[in-house]
Amino acid sequence: MRSAYLERPRWSCALEGALAAAGSMPGVVPVLHAGPGCAGNFAWTANGASGLQVTGQCLGLSVPATNLQENEVVFGGTDRLREELLETARIMEGDTLFVLTGCLPEVIGDDARSLADELSTPERPVLFASVPGFSGDSYAGYGEVLKSIAADGVRRLRTKRDLANVWGVPPGLDPFWRGNLEGIRGLLALLGIRANLLFGPASDPKALRRAGAAAANIVVSGLYGAEAAGIFRDLHGIPSVPAPLPYGAAASERFLKAAGRAFGLPPSRMRRAIQTAGRAHYAALEPAVDLLNDMESQRHAAVIGDANHAPALSAFISEELGWVPELTVIVNDLDARGREALEGYWEATGTPRPANLVYASDRRSILEAARGVWPEAPQEGYRDPKRPAIVLGSSLDRALASAIGAGHLSVSYPVANRLVLTRGYTGYRGGLALTEDLVSACIGGR
Repeated sequence: MRSAYLERPRWSCALEGALAAAGSMPGVVPVLHAGPGCAGNFAWTANGASGLQVTGQCLGLSVPATNLQENEVVFGGTDRLREELLETARIMEGDTLFVLTGCLPEVIGDDARSLADELSTPERPVLFASVPGFSGDSYAGYGEVLKSIAADGVRRLRTKRDLANVWGVPPGLDPFWRGNLEGIRGLLALLGIRANLLFGPASDPKALRRAGAAAANIVVSGLYGAEAAGIFRDLHGIPSVPAPLPYGAAASERFLKAAGRAFGLPPSRMRRAIQTAGRAHYAALEPAVDLLNDMESQRHAAVIGDANHAPALSAFISEELGWVPELTVIVNDLDARGREALEGYWEATGTPRPANLVYASDRRSILEAARGVWPEAPQEGYRDPKRPAIVLGSSLDRALASAIGAGHLSVSYPVANRLVLTRGYTGYRGGLALTEDLVSACIGGR
């Protein structure tokens, strides 16, 4: 009988996902209403596992927090939260405060939402999200922050027909989130569309309030941000546009077509953008064509990652490199409804459904799935036509790669063996970067 817990999970709790999102918005100051130690634990575990991005302006050990003690557990923690909010407003620079409640205040019944509403002003709004760790994983926390923004942090403005919000790239949970958002911004710019990015250093404090003026919400995920986009549609009349996570030229072309249709652009404009970007992309790729066509450079791959990355990576290695994705593992703990939503998203965006798809999150199940493709460790020479192989996954999957005699590249959370700052894999340039990293991982032993 298998255990009901994960020894090495590939996500953290809802509070961590919410903090990573709120703390990555310029002008937003998250305030943790939680027990002591949460922020510090997130800094060195969850954030450190996201390409070693340990801290930030209001992340890591710089997060305002109530650090609830025994007194608050007995008598309630709302007075402590009021004190923390008032002092944070006095000391910290920021246009918006964002209260995030952890396990302790939710168990003892603190009414943090009412206090946030009481202290909120038009000049300095105070938003709220209930994200105790037991309510879900980090992806759920990201979604709760977006839903709070959609419901309480946005006022409908006059529509700017060239402005788009972008959802579906969770800060932290995507170790390459900064570069990936910039890659999406670059793609939209090819069509003359301005990306309103709430997250990252290239954003600005006005992005949150500007979100209500967008003509569309572009969602590059079948799960993350979809509910928030629905709230935007119902409350503010801003339509939701599903688009593929654009890894490489083929996915970027699908993304540009989806965005162009949503904004009512003429087909000729989309064709010009695709042709111009495509020429530059393939001109840059040309020096490696002989290498990529060499049979020894073709790889049979196992792709392991979340519901965003695994399908996008599987499509990339097949469409762009001609490699064979023998196994694709989605590590999210999804019920039937979540899997159905994911299938619908792939169909709507034209994303190829991964072959030999497995849903598993524990290392034992993933190893068993891999053994079904690569039954034994390689002997001298290439006895198995499915070798040489490579594992595209997290830093947790290095042992799996070794067990099946494969190469390895950390491209999905958790990534603790690479420093990731501005690198991203979206768009045409991102596809070139991913090609460089994958081929380098394959030939690094030469």
